[in-house]
Amino acid sequence: MSGHSKFANIKHKKEKNDAAKGKIFTVIGREIAVAVKEGGPDPSNNFKLAQVIAKAKANNMPNDTIERGIKKAAGADGSVNYQTLTYEGYGPGGTAIIVDTLTDNINRTAANVRAAFSKGNGNVGTPGCVSYMFDKKGQILIDKEECSMGSDDLMMLVLDAGADDFNEEDDSYEILTTPEAFQGVVEALDKEKIVSASAEITMIPQNYVEVADENNVKCIQRILDILEEDDDVQAVYHNWDDSAAE
Repeated sequence: MSGHSKFANIKHKKEKNDAAKGKIFTVIGREIAVAVKEGGPDPSNNFKLAQVIAKAKANNMPNDTIERGIKKAAGADGSVNYQTLTYEGYGPGGTAIIVDTLTDNINRTAANVRAAFSKGNGNVGTPGCVSYMFDKKGQILIDKEECSMGSDDLMMLVLDAGADDFNEEDDSYEILTTPEAFQGVVEALDKEKIVSASAEITMIPQNYVEVADENNVKCIQRILDILEEDDDVQAVYHNWDDSAAE
């Protein structure tokens, strides 16, 4: 399985109401603030900020909103007290779940994450308990309908820019890179004015788990839905093969 399932989910989210977009913008706004605090407001000298900006543009965040966020974080009133925490755990059916959070209240976030797992008959494990089953990669997804360049030319463009892999699906292209090569590939696409549906550093499962039991499927979806709605949650990664649930 490559990027098809994730592309379908992204497309579905973008077609939903403005509340979903507001959640995404809140998440990215926090990431911008933390990136500026850690490495300064210039994306050319701040690799992490450049990554967040790529993610913001892929989610159609307006440029003036991005710039305001950077200026606010760089200003005197831009004190940021967020902490980055990652939780790992197990969902029903032998699934593995990783949750990245950015919070100003560790106790609240920990309680919410544990409650989400519990409500879906899963449990939070120790650090490292499932992350070894994932690879950290740069992942760029492009909607075929939004891309004027042919697949062969696009593949050569991204491979020349440093991408590791290029996959073609029925409705999308998936480009995989190392975290270090990610920004160079994003810039190469920007130069050709190729818009991505998603562009981020992510955790990709080495293998996907099929879950046949209907109750387990409902429980996994419940965990993911609760986490998705939590403002402290930045990203959720899992190895559930959810293609049949689309």
